[in-house]
Amino acid sequence: MSLSDAPKPSQPQARQLLRFSHVVIIGKYQAPGSRDVVEEVAHFLHDQGCDVSLERDTALNTGLNQYPALDVPAMGKTCDLALVVGGDGTMLGIGRQLARYGVPLVGINQGRLGFITDIPLEEYPDKLRAILHGEFEEDARSLMAASVWRDGRCVFEATALNDVVVNRGGAASMIELRVEVDGHFVANQRADGLIIASSTGSTAYALSAGGPLLHPAIDGWVMAPIAPHTLSNRPIVLPAHSEVALEIVSGRDASANFDMQSLTSLLHGDRIVVRRSEHTLRLLHPRGWSYFDTLRKKLHWNEGG
Repeated sequence: MSLSDAPKPSQPQARQLLRFSHVVIIGKYQAPGSRDVVEEVAHFLHDQGCDVSLERDTALNTGLNQYPALDVPAMGKTCDLALVVGGDGTMLGIGRQLARYGVPLVGINQGRLGFITDIPLEEYPDKLRAILHGEFEEDARSLMAASVWRDGRCVFEATALNDVVVNRGGAASMIELRVEVDGHFVANQRADGLIIASSTGSTAYALSAGGPLLHPAIDGWVMAPIAPHTLSNRPIVLPAHSEVALEIVSGRDASANFDMQSLTSLLHGDRIVVRRSEHTLRLLHPRGWSYFDTLRKKLHWNEGG
């Protein structure tokens, strides 16, 4: 009997070889063609022997109702892998919510940059198949817990994976912030705003504000001013166990943004407190993944003339 004639393993046998058997798909359903991509990936997972579910909004907006539709608590309780088909924004949105459940995430890049959704769409079958069977690199990313305090009362709370940004509104004037780290006064800073970024967020807004790149293994935050009045006011790297407090001293229409996906308006005297979250995000990458490969590709290094 030739190898081609040998019986193929049944799906129950194939499932026993899987590291992850129940996978939920979170799609960038606003993007053109996303329905076809999500459906294709769902078929692929099913063929690998996985139970497949869709995140509730993904199911609703793609019309793929042949799969169970789950909200975040249900995903956290029943799924052992979350697969993001989209860009970094999609990953940020769902990652903050799933981190508390310890569900690992994998990203298939259907966006543009893709620093944390790092599997190219055209390469997903081979790379995802290997991950499903336990061939991967795991990467833990710290989150930030932020709160806004007004007259001694917490009026807003949010979690961020990339950054917390306090900036001015549409007015042409700067804002002034009193900055404290671990209860110690740092400075009153006049600028267009201030960014507190994790190592994950060091490749986002903080980078455009002149901040350094932090390797994800570095347990630190970047505090970077946006267009500061005093040019000696430079970005600084802080230990991630620090507590940073920002107080609005002056300026109009200031606001706080969290991963640029949620925001709140601020008043004079408001304090924004940023601490390390008790939760971390588990990211899985293909075997052999390197942060430096990602930087070289996404930032177009080695392309100079």
